[in-house]
Amino acid sequence: MLSLKEKDRPIVRKLLCAGCCARCVLRFCCVGTSSAYRRSYQDLRKELLAFISEESSPQSLSEEKTDAPPNKRMRIDEDPVTPAQTDSDICPVCLGVLQDFCDPTFTKQVCFLFFFHFIRLICILLLCEHRLRMIFLPAGKSMCLGKEDVIQVKDAFKWAVQGKIGQELGCPCEVSVGFIHPETEDCHFLANTCPDCFKPTKNKAVCFPMLSLAGECFQHYVCPPKTANTRCTALDTTCLHTSIFIAGRYSKFSRELPQTPWVIDGERRMHGSVEELIAAPLLSSFRADGFNFSSSGREDVDVRTLGNGQPFAVELLNPHRAKFNRNEIKQLQEKINQSSDKIRVRDLQIITREATSRMKEGEEKKTKTYSAFIWTQKAIDSTDLEFLANIKDLRIAQKTPLRVLHRRPLAVRQRLIHSMSTIYLDKHHFTLKLCTQAGTYIKEFVHGDFGRTIPNLCDLMKTDADILELDVESVDVDWPPALPD
Repeated sequence: MLSLKEKDRPIVRKLLCAGCCARCVLRFCCVGTSSAYRRSYQDLRKELLAFISEESSPQSLSEEKTDAPPNKRMRIDEDPVTPAQTDSDICPVCLGVLQDFCDPTFTKQVCFLFFFHFIRLICILLLCEHRLRMIFLPAGKSMCLGKEDVIQVKDAFKWAVQGKIGQELGCPCEVSVGFIHPETEDCHFLANTCPDCFKPTKNKAVCFPMLSLAGECFQHYVCPPKTANTRCTALDTTCLHTSIFIAGRYSKFSRELPQTPWVIDGERRMHGSVEELIAAPLLSSFRADGFNFSSSGREDVDVRTLGNGQPFAVELLNPHRAKFNRNEIKQLQEKINQSSDKIRVRDLQIITREATSRMKEGEEKKTKTYSAFIWTQKAIDSTDLEFLANIKDLRIAQKTPLRVLHRRPLAVRQRLIHSMSTIYLDKHHFTLKLCTQAGTYIKEFVHGDFGRTIPNLCDLMKTDADILELDVESVDVDWPPALPD
């Protein structure tokens, strides 16, 4: 049975009357159960027809009528009962992607997980979805379809064919497929219709951002969308081995090594990076075509990462060797550590794709411990630092720092300095130990960033101060699991 509710009945009826296929109906009703999309098309359509033919109870009818504003209420029986689409018609929203291409005959020929490779088709499908959504506007809030809730075509398609790869090929793999639909009108008219939304970019004549596909653009389209005469065509397919994921922790001992390649205005500024030093031996051993690197945080190029290190994960793309035992992974870890004295890796292990999400869980709640070498303009003695140890859970407001404003949105972020302690060195220098909420800009907390971080250390000490050196002492994330030496 499909997980449809009484409130979905008028939506299902309108969608079927607009010519939508059964799986698109499920998408617009926000059915997120993957098994529903794997059912045969005939069974889905039969159950949907039975669902809209059922009589609604007087109570549910009354609720649906009164949810909408008085001037926008509609009766459920205002829609025709007979759907417009037959089994041979082409869905005006997915253009056939969720019909014949989910058929067992097709998936037997090419069993794959689905990826869109043609941005033009993505925009066209989004336009189709928005046009269809507009037919629900007169019905008021009770039939409102939010774009964030609708299941994406690529997700529905993936769910529909999921599991067929292992059955047919006997091994996990991914096959990327491009779809094209020549009959559908192009999106480039939007550049003239909505010039403020669709502008030329550095590498493209015109860019069509998905979030801008709304509003006045759709007055040039028929609503609901017309039924297409032809289905999408599947282009060449490429078979790849499923990605392998490697996790671990790295320590960084150099103040001249960025986490990722440092490229400014197209020019490489520094030689090497943490991700390259880690990924190179992995690519060679797994014979992979490429990689994606991610970590639980990003330290500056001149900041060392000490202690147990920073958690990281590497996705290896299309590996030609997939099976490694524990001893081989340990040897691979030693190979990474021997390749450079700038980094050291520990707890290296193979993980699942799902496990990578745990690295980002509790991002706002985790804490980090830092050690900073501080200079003060005013001469100080040890008694001038004692009050800092008494400050607990100091709440600060940080505007996006000037040094990263070119790549991060302007915002004010609330952060906590949980505790501080100091070690007096001389009348102008001391070591500051901090335990802070993850995401705190430590350098800006020290010097204030021209008043963009409030309060800051300069305010607290009533003197100008700056940070000369910074180390990450620990990242308090219990991931990945620690391994015995």
